[in-house]
Amino acid sequence: MQIGMTEPAIFDETREVNPLLLAYLGDAVYELYVRCKLVTGGNIRPNEVHQEAVKFVSAPAQARVLREVESLLTEEEWDILRRGRNAKSGSIPKNAKPSEYRYATGLEALVGHWYLTGRTDRLTEMMTKMIHALEEGESRGE
Repeated sequence: MQIGMTEPAIFDETREVNPLLLAYLGDAVYELYVRCKLVTGGNIRPNEVHQEAVKFVSAPAQARVLREVESLLTEEEWDILRRGRNAKSGSIPKNAKPSEYRYATGLEALVGHWYLTGRTDRLTEMMTKMIHALEEGESRGE
């Protein structure tokens, strides 16, 4: 799935981009993938989409799924993730532990990095794996 890309890549690298800005963009891209999956996945009513999406996009869910796929990340991807995780943001949502929120921010920074550098194949591959892992966790009651 290619989403919103008007150019093959906006940046060659994102090392100079503020990791919180990467996370800001990555949050939107991550949520768009989830929403597309829910809408195209079949029998869901419009008023249920938000409730289902929250199960995938909350900080606890993102932290949990990161643990599921972390072994698949390259060293470069770990560097981006660490930058996002260690960035100082203003506040932490009430529904998340500080560690969950930091890991979710790191994951979102990585998603933003893949998007801005035009690594849509890697973005799609990892989003597919993460959504699948969350669906499996949901079926196990996690």
